[in-house]
Amino acid sequence: MATNAPVRPGTATTVPAYVVFPAQVTGVRRLSPNLVRITFGGAELAGMTSGGLDQRSKLLFPLPGQDAPRLPEEDPTIRAVRAMPRRLRPVPRTYTIRAYRPESHEFDIDFVVHGDTGPGSAFAQRARLGDRIGVLGPNAHCEHIDRAGGVEYDLGMLGRHTLIVGDETALPAIGSILETLPAGVRATALVEIPEAADAQSLVTSAELDIHWLPRCELGRRRGTALLEELRSMPLPSDDVYAWVSGEASMVKAARRHLVDDRGLDRRAVTFMGYWRPGTTEDPQNDRG
Repeated sequence: MATNAPVRPGTATTVPAYVVFPAQVTGVRRLSPNLVRITFGGAELAGMTSGGLDQRSKLLFPLPGQDAPRLPEEDPTIRAVRAMPRRLRPVPRTYTIRAYRPESHEFDIDFVVHGDTGPGSAFAQRARLGDRIGVLGPNAHCEHIDRAGGVEYDLGMLGRHTLIVGDETALPAIGSILETLPAGVRATALVEIPEAADAQSLVTSAELDIHWLPRCELGRRRGTALLEELRSMPLPSDDVYAWVSGEASMVKAARRHLVDDRGLDRRAVTFMGYWRPGTTEDPQNDRG
């Protein structure tokens, strides 16, 4: 198992911004036909923190036949994970931390389930209490963690209006962002989901106008309904900050429309392609 004793500032070793923590399943809840919320906990998570909003982390899944992933023992960083022999290296996938509760040393991840077509989905649909993973998360003992990556939504850009666009893979981030928005902000959210039953009740202090776009009921290909809605809706002429995440080609098209057709300043559009059809994360190139 990884050892996560804090490395204090002033020692010869640089304190890493992100480290690997062992964690285990402490709760499983089916949210909707295509979404499962899994709670992970463990005493070692006392050393983990979160930047909130759309905070990314990497989950490290066990290889087939393993009860738990092999995690680096001496160097709990992603560099050490990447240096492991491929036959031992855990399988990494990037997810948003939907909720983080430091007082109980646990966090929630919302998984989109789609059979055994990916390690995250396969894990989520079979998850039981006590199942073990690793998580590459922000290190609470790093004094500069507030400057670390993994959070894209920029509250410093927020004005009177925010536009939030994403598919079901972005829904956990959308929920966390909306919970953070202050009163007095007008938020418009376009969320494409597989089916209407995947819609959620989201809490926010902002004035929220949310458009749920169930592509199966609408008879649309992935991303089409969302882009059609975006192109047809009115937007304020100024003071708009947009955040767009989800499937990469949809994100690219949405950003181009907002900048080229609607005239938004490029700096006022934050975008993140979470995934591409037919591709997986390469442990030699993934972020973290």
